[in-house]
Amino acid sequence: MNVADNLKAIDDKLSQRHIDLDPAGYFIIYIDREQGLIFAKHFTNIIDERGLAVDPETGKVIPAKGKVERTHTTVYSARTAKELSVKILEETQPCPLTMFDHAAYLGREFVRAEIALATGQEYVQD
Repeated sequence: MNVADNLKAIDDKLSQRHIDLDPAGYFIIYIDREQGLIFAKHFTNIIDERGLAVDPETGKVIPAKGKVERTHTTVYSARTAKELSVKILEETQPCPLTMFDHAAYLGREFVRAEIALATGQEYVQD
């Protein structure tokens, strides 16, 4: 196994671990090549007593997989991962996330999205 395969195997394994959900909400990240931008749509949620994300308007559990029809609260966009991180974590008050591991995850995803935008690779949020 070469170094790249080994690193991918580590990341793939870590992607399967349990994570606690941020009570402040979640983000859907995507890129727009024509505009040269990374986008992050923020959605609010409530975490119920079982630890599941629930739509604050309907009270229904938000599934982790599959398509969900919900309206985002805010859309952030930027040209780079750093610019997007600054907009969300430093300039937005109150900050739309409350957990350090969520902030670290977003930073990783924003860098992946920036690399995909710069190289023409496909970007799929982890």
